[in-house]
Amino acid sequence: MKKLLLLFVCSITILASAQNTVNITPQQYDILKKSGQLDLTKHYVFTGTATDLKKIKPSVKALSNRTPSSICSCLIPLDSSFSVVPFAGYIAPEYRNDDASSDPITLPFSFNLYGNTYNSLYINNNGNISFLAPYMTFTANPFPDSSYNMIAPFWGDVDTRDSASGLVYYKITATSMIVKWENVGYFANHSDKLNSFQLIITDGTDPLLPAGTNVSFCYGDMQWTTGDASMGAGGFGGAPATVGVNQGNGVDYFQVGTFDSTGVAFDGPYGATDKVDWLDNQGMYFNTAVTGNIPPVIINNNICDTIDVYTGDTTRTPNYNFAQFTIGASTPEINQTVTATVSCSNAAAFTFTQTMNTPTYKQFDCNFSAVGLAPGLYYVTIDASDNGIPAQQASRTIVIRNNYDANAVSGIIEKTEALSINVYPNPAIDNIIVKHGFSNHSNPLLTLTDVLGNNVLKTNLSNQEQAIDISNKDS
Repeated sequence: MKKLLLLFVCSITILASAQNTVNITPQQYDILKKSGQLDLTKHYVFTGTATDLKKIKPSVKALSNRTPSSICSCLIPLDSSFSVVPFAGYIAPEYRNDDASSDPITLPFSFNLYGNTYNSLYINNNGNISFLAPYMTFTANPFPDSSYNMIAPFWGDVDTRDSASGLVYYKITATSMIVKWENVGYFANHSDKLNSFQLIITDGTDPLLPAGTNVSFCYGDMQWTTGDASMGAGGFGGAPATVGVNQGNGVDYFQVGTFDSTGVAFDGPYGATDKVDWLDNQGMYFNTAVTGNIPPVIINNNICDTIDVYTGDTTRTPNYNFAQFTIGASTPEINQTVTATVSCSNAAAFTFTQTMNTPTYKQFDCNFSAVGLAPGLYYVTIDASDNGIPAQQASRTIVIRNNYDANAVSGIIEKTEALSINVYPNPAIDNIIVKHGFSNHSNPLLTLTDVLGNNVLKTNLSNQEQAIDISNKDS
């Protein structure tokens, strides 16, 4: 065995095309990685495979074999507009691999990272994208780190070679790029635990993200943190996975956390290592088109759009007359502290418990009750600030739409029928159907408002069931 090993290492040295570049097949790389003999100062280039590096879209049928991302609405469902990432040196159309990167991918928009503008990038299998060079590094480092220029929704040792693992997909539009690591396994060839997470970057104008932000991290079910070659065992322990953004200059960065075990405990970005299940269903938005101090990052659980709740006689919908959610604020930079408050436009309907209060992270478990509440729009807002120089602020408002559950009402009188209105489909694009309990001669007036409370349509209803054209109305 010793002679074989020496011959193998020599063959790799002969293939080296430059002092720090080593040409190697994926099979040879895997053997070195498993045995701990990789020279991490070298850049390994995969060769010797029959690969087609053209952009190939998987079929809709192939996509449907994967578990859909439906846990949180900020996860964009896969469809035929997504392509499998064409990882260099691996076989199309699935490009199953370990530690690979794409060739440079051109963006049709400019992306701003701490004042630096980029129009191309690399997608790296190990849970990150980079702009200056591809990275096959499988053991993550905490941020800041002067060696890496990357955005990392989950920097860990992703391995998709097992057929039970999902794949890495991407989609580019005129103003955005989405990258999805969908049900991916970990090194070496493990698929007993799978992670689903997503990155979105934009030019700062795309409506996929809230105004004033250009990056989003979103998570489905997160089941592992560490590969075998990073001192992990069974997907945990060893070197933790890192979540954050790093410019690579040691100055501009932020970190959400580092994760090395199962569970939900989380104490902020720079305390103890955290539990990966805390990421489940989380969504976070932030802006990298800045220099200097980054504002606090608002982190919310399972809240991506307007929340619908119902009031009235709730015998039919008892599980929908309230909304429960978690929201938090983190300061992403070392040696800073964060303060945060939550409030509601109707204080009587809103309660919360502060479940985390560390210097770098505040978390609130919130409950909004619609029982006995007038229909309409209500707003829950979190305001956060840090003590950086200069101090920065961040705010996020969650819209709660309270609906009247007319189908559950019994023995109503005409006075209360004013609330007995059904509107469907909801949401709608071109037309809605309005059903109500008014008498026709009362000629009731229907007013439609948008999520900000602005009137967008007023019309009289001549029938108890009537179609309304909304095709020219902004929502």
